[in-house]
Amino acid sequence: MIRISEKTLKDLEFHTILSHIVDLCNTDYGKTKALQIVPLSTKEKLHISLQQVSEYKSSYLNDSKIPNHGFDSIDKELQLLGIENTFLETFNLKKIISISITTNDLLSFFRKFKELYPVLHETSSQVPFTKEVINCIEIVVDKFGEIKDNASPTLSILRKDIQEVQGKLNGSFGRDLTRYNSFGYLDDIKESVVDNRRVLAVKAMYRRKVKGAIMGNSKTGSIVYIEPEATLQFSRTLSNLQYEEREEIVKILKDLTNKIRPFSELLTQYQEYLSNIDIVAAKTKYANKFNGVLPKITEDRELTIKDAYHPLLYLNNQEKGEKTYPQTISLDKNNRIIVISGPNAGGKSITLKTVGLLQIMLQSGMLIPVHEYSRMSLFNTILTDIGDNQSIENHLSTYSYRLKNMNYFLRKCNDKTLFLIDEFGTGSDPELGGALAEAFLEVFYERESFGIITTHYANLKMLANELPNMTNANMLFDSKTLEPLFKLYLGEAGSSFTFEVAQKNGIPYSLINKAKKKVERGKIRFDKSIANLQKERSKLQKTTSSLKTKEQKTEDEKERLDKINKKLQNKLESYQELYDSNQRMIYLGQKLNEISEKYFHNKKKRELIDEFMKIVQVENSKRTKQTTKQRRAKKAKEERVVKEVEKKVEVIREKKKELKKKEEKLEKEKPKVVLKIGDRVRMIDGKSIGTIDILEKGKAVVNYGIFTTNVAIDQLEFVERKK
Repeated sequence: MIRISEKTLKDLEFHTILSHIVDLCNTDYGKTKALQIVPLSTKEKLHISLQQVSEYKSSYLNDSKIPNHGFDSIDKELQLLGIENTFLETFNLKKIISISITTNDLLSFFRKFKELYPVLHETSSQVPFTKEVINCIEIVVDKFGEIKDNASPTLSILRKDIQEVQGKLNGSFGRDLTRYNSFGYLDDIKESVVDNRRVLAVKAMYRRKVKGAIMGNSKTGSIVYIEPEATLQFSRTLSNLQYEEREEIVKILKDLTNKIRPFSELLTQYQEYLSNIDIVAAKTKYANKFNGVLPKITEDRELTIKDAYHPLLYLNNQEKGEKTYPQTISLDKNNRIIVISGPNAGGKSITLKTVGLLQIMLQSGMLIPVHEYSRMSLFNTILTDIGDNQSIENHLSTYSYRLKNMNYFLRKCNDKTLFLIDEFGTGSDPELGGALAEAFLEVFYERESFGIITTHYANLKMLANELPNMTNANMLFDSKTLEPLFKLYLGEAGSSFTFEVAQKNGIPYSLINKAKKKVERGKIRFDKSIANLQKERSKLQKTTSSLKTKEQKTEDEKERLDKINKKLQNKLESYQELYDSNQRMIYLGQKLNEISEKYFHNKKKRELIDEFMKIVQVENSKRTKQTTKQRRAKKAKEERVVKEVEKKVEVIREKKKELKKKEEKLEKEKPKVVLKIGDRVRMIDGKSIGTIDILEKGKAVVNYGIFTTNVAIDQLEFVERKK
């Protein structure tokens, strides 16, 4: 049985994740249920939940989109159905029809596409498909939510009578309106409606001249609203008929409600089903925000997450346009506990929270932002000790609270536990607190729990180095700038860079030196060795990165040369074929010339034909006989080659045209030089260069040395100014 405490969910900010999912729900019922999401208690439920979200996500890539699942809550309707002698109004019935249609549409869809959505189909098949409720209501209520005239014979008669009386009333009122208006008794608005009755808008001075019942007056008192005497009787009759109509409608609705009452349990099931689909859809929308995937869930005890992001940090940075650094971390039976050390503000706590929150999200049926090749197992218990642990209510100090928490860890820790502890052992005397923390860590190790802790204590780093299934790790820092790189490096403890950070922040070197003398020599040497190792590793990583870049460039160059070599080889083969073909043609030409010359001398046709046939037979023996299909294929290939060549030629022509247009454009844009006598010029598109001797009326005499010519200035192109 999987049980995760409320404290763990709070430490890992799981409720913030739920608030985001609530915002993505379409229904109020779904939002209420989303706030109650917790890690699922059994593996079976979890696998179903994860597969549902995964299948729903795949629907975005399929042509068969999942239908709408939105609905209005029917809690009030279900409550009324549970009370005898109550009835549902038409607007209540409309909600029941809507939820029934929506459910039936989804059930039909998943039945049709069960190969694409097997788990969603399986869970949907547990909900009965029926149109009985819809049919019952649609017999009585129309699509506008009104009771149909033919819902009962009595209602049909009553509505005919109402229509008849309404017609008489309108006719009578219309006659009075025309008559009193012709007398000038009515105001400009002529009529109005008071208490759902038509009334005449009579000027106050003429109120005694109009017979009828006064129903009210305007705010200023200038208009009196009177219902004509002739229509009063019709109004009373109409009111009585409308009362009877309402009584008949109530009777019909009671009868219909009694028919629906046995389906209360089914309607409850519909509401539960649609709200569950709403949560699956909201989880999917949330996963799409950070490219969430379903990692491989293994039965082996393993937690290997690649390129993992903290979802809240990722979305927050995305809004700000800032980069989020992914983490890769691995725990298995040979490496159960990781001890992360190094200076503060390097991302140790975020790494801790990322692992915990992703594990909680996965065990709550959500897709997570990791690489799809990540592998994760399930934990029955996740224990956390993160953040400020001072308890004001219980008057406990930070250290007392942490000890109380550690005691709880000791009771719950086993081989199905994942523990996450930030700043392990702090809050007390460093040596004594460190020793107690070491003892706790040894117990967790012996019980084969999985865990990640962050610490500054050297004894915990040394313990991780000594035990075979425990590993040191550190968050990488730039050794020169001491800026965090937000990358976790396994296999080596991290230096706290205490004195280096102090020096960077302007603390006098003499004071730092004094502090160094106060600390045990071995401790400083140990920390310095770690710092040096980190610096060396940083250099090594830069060298490795540089070598990889060079290797990639070499690979790219090799590929380029291979391509050139291949092209040259193809060209050589083509030239060889062309050469062989030409040699054959020359040989045939020579042969033909020989037999032609022989015939020229001896005039023997028979001998000529024999010689010619021999040549033809020799040439045909070299040819392979092709079928019609092969000839067609060859012809098609040749045509294809010709088309490809034509396309290439066309592309070259187009490029040349574009180039020419650009040149012409540049030529036009080039500032026009005012020509002077003595300038060296040439004809446009010409090559010979001459000198201008005379300029007159848009024409120039150009001297080419041997001869002179008279040319329009527009035809000349400037070359060089006279020196």
